[in-house]
Amino acid sequence: MNHFILLFPLFLAPAFADKESQKTNQNFSSNNVSHKRLKRDWIWNQMYIKEEIDTPLPHHVGKITSSIRNNYAKYIIEGEYANTIFKVEETSGDVYAFERLDREKKAEYELTALIIDRRNNQSLEPPSKFIIKVHDINDNAPVFVQKIFNGSVPEMSPVGTSVTKVTAVDADDPTVTGHATVTYQVIKGDGYFTVDDSG
Repeated sequence: MNHFILLFPLFLAPAFADKESQKTNQNFSSNNVSHKRLKRDWIWNQMYIKEEIDTPLPHHVGKITSSIRNNYAKYIIEGEYANTIFKVEETSGDVYAFERLDREKKAEYELTALIIDRRNNQSLEPPSKFIIKVHDINDNAPVFVQKIFNGSVPEMSPVGTSVTKVTAVDADDPTVTGHATVTYQVIKGDGYFTVDDSG
């Protein structure tokens, strides 16, 4: 029985030592991997473009860039408007618009950026979605929501009695100060009637 007691720890010791050695090796190898592994990220410029730019086409929108370093890297964009309205310069990542854009028709465009090895068309990095926003210019006049607004007022009503309410809307971006602000003015009959900014 004493022999078994003495032998039992002898069997455990090598097994325990072996496990510790494996654990150390695993930690060492995983540390090696993490040191060798390079973190690669897409690097974005802001993607904005003004609507209705009247300079010659194409218009520069922004740049898609990856931190990856590969002499054979090639940038590609995909999406509904890729390679029609928007194109990318495959070596620099510069994105251009080949049409004049109208924010009132479409305010933003979602595209996907890819970087591939031109030798074998293999992706060098996972694709990344990005949005091109169209900045508003104040290019729309307000329009009334209907052609005729009817109003009435009883005779001998006191000054300041409400007669009717008129409403006009502006298609420009309401988040840009002054672009969609509507003010009203009576241009005929102003001797009898006034209109305030609420219509």
